[in-house]
Amino acid sequence: MSTRPPLSLPTRTQIGLSIGALGVVFGDIGTSPLYTMKECLAHLPAGDRTEGVLGVLSLIFWALVLVVCVKYLFFVTKADNQGEGGIFALLALIHTKRDTSARPGLGFAAIMILVGAALLYGDGVITPAITVLSAAEGFINIHAGFHPYVVTIACSILALLFWAQHKGTKRIGGIFGPVMLIWFIVLALLGLWQIVQFPAVLHGLSPLYGLKLLARHPLEIAALLGAVVLAITGAEALYADMGHFGRRYISLAWYGAALPGLALNYFGQGAYVLSHPGAGENPFFMIAPAGVPRLLLIGLSIVAAVIASQALITGAYSLTRQAIQLGYFPRLKINYTNAEHAGQIYVPFVNTLLAFGSILTVALFGSSDRLASAYGIAVTGTMAITTLAFFLVSRRIWAWSLAWATFICGSFLLVDLAFFLANARKLSDGGWFPLAIGAAILAVMQTWKIGRIEIFKRVYGNNVTESELTSIGRSKHVTRVAGSAVFMVGSPEGTPVALLHHVKSNRCLHQTVVLLSILTEEVPSVPVADQLTVREIGEGFWRAVGRYGYMQSPDVAGLMGRIREHGVPINPQTTTYFFNREMIISGGDARMWEWQKSLYALLSRNARPVKDYYQIPPSQIIEIGLPLQL
Repeated sequence: MSTRPPLSLPTRTQIGLSIGALGVVFGDIGTSPLYTMKECLAHLPAGDRTEGVLGVLSLIFWALVLVVCVKYLFFVTKADNQGEGGIFALLALIHTKRDTSARPGLGFAAIMILVGAALLYGDGVITPAITVLSAAEGFINIHAGFHPYVVTIACSILALLFWAQHKGTKRIGGIFGPVMLIWFIVLALLGLWQIVQFPAVLHGLSPLYGLKLLARHPLEIAALLGAVVLAITGAEALYADMGHFGRRYISLAWYGAALPGLALNYFGQGAYVLSHPGAGENPFFMIAPAGVPRLLLIGLSIVAAVIASQALITGAYSLTRQAIQLGYFPRLKINYTNAEHAGQIYVPFVNTLLAFGSILTVALFGSSDRLASAYGIAVTGTMAITTLAFFLVSRRIWAWSLAWATFICGSFLLVDLAFFLANARKLSDGGWFPLAIGAAILAVMQTWKIGRIEIFKRVYGNNVTESELTSIGRSKHVTRVAGSAVFMVGSPEGTPVALLHHVKSNRCLHQTVVLLSILTEEVPSVPVADQLTVREIGEGFWRAVGRYGYMQSPDVAGLMGRIREHGVPINPQTTTYFFNREMIISGGDARMWEWQKSLYALLSRNARPVKDYYQIPPSQIIEIGLPLQL
């Protein structure tokens, strides 16, 4: 179910939710000061350094205002699906107004959303790498002798972080918010301390300085915007994690702690750079007093980097479960790490891929400077796709006028594309890396969805009607044996092939036969009262349909008890479950490329069996082979 909190809550609870949002939602964007200002200064054009620094600060500040405050908090977060946000929530909203008579398949909107989801996986690999590596590089500001060991330190931290995922976040999740609150307070105090010493830096609040910097250096616009965009990486999390805390408390956390802390720290770094013209180190660490305070800042930075990485990792788990439920990803093993919260999950396969990808990224790039060259293109691509999807929602769901929707979304898209095109120059410097990850994930999701559509047509294209099914039940050639059987069927009107094969081979049927369909609705959750419908077909046949949201996981064992309560004579402990075991053969006439057929066959062989996904005791399962040619 959605965990969106109600609006009327005690003040202490509201504060708790806002602090919790700091740890989960703002970890990524909150650690951007570790590397953003350093990268911006590295790409600052030659000329008046004061105007250059003020221009960079102006661009960073107004990027935060326009992208986070205006686009996401004021507009995009209003496009919720029963309180839930995220890329698949937009897909579900768009599909609520689709033409049900249209041929099933992947339309433009679905492909667009899948591209955005795939890019998020690329972001999920590179964000932990650059965040932890930037924090580990802080040791260089203590002593240059740490330089050869930075990569080892970062890889060790990442390895420990991913290893600990199987334990779940129940124990450590409670400290994320308070630690990030301390982090933002420290950011604000360090920045304020430097601003007091050089208050002229506040001139950078004017957007004119940013516009002037871009106008005077048109050839360096791409480099400047490619560095500035690092300040808003993580903005997508505001929308994706909306269901955990609610729009209200995410806004409170942003305006009450995150935005002031970030703004003050960026301007504090700018003040330090302007008051120390010859300084070449990372200004983030240099604004802290030398000695123990700076060492404590490094330690706090590493903790904040781990928290930011944790938010991306758990977000990838949630995204994967949604994709599986909506039929865009093969079934994977999902472990529930907290009996009290269904949203706290661990996906071993995804965790392994993220761990391998992040550690390999650190090893390949070696420094945050080089890694920053690969960062941003996946993030800005996702932002642009979110804007396009929001346009479709505003037109189809909210019935905005074309002029108004084009004006609002066009303004957002102008900013998104400016950042995206600025990052396009990074392709040869490593920007291809997250795009390659996204392309691989997109190929898997698209192939699996199209393959499932083709399989569905072949299994249920020439279906046996319910009247024919009752005739089979009355046939003198079919022996009815005591007991009950459940046949899993993908269509709520269909007859499973496994049943027909069973009757043809064994000439018998159980006295009670339940045709059970598990459907995923394009909503986050389905209330318990609406999850199950049961009706009698006749001759001992019953049809049951279980409906779940894409944020829920099916509970077949629980459904069986509820089916019995509907009057179906069934004993869940002795019932036999029949499944199809698909065996994919290529060479058919399916509308798929040959490489897609081979990929689908590989995915099908390695996907978690349906019987395991539904958590049914193996001793009660019978699988019937079903050769299918694509």
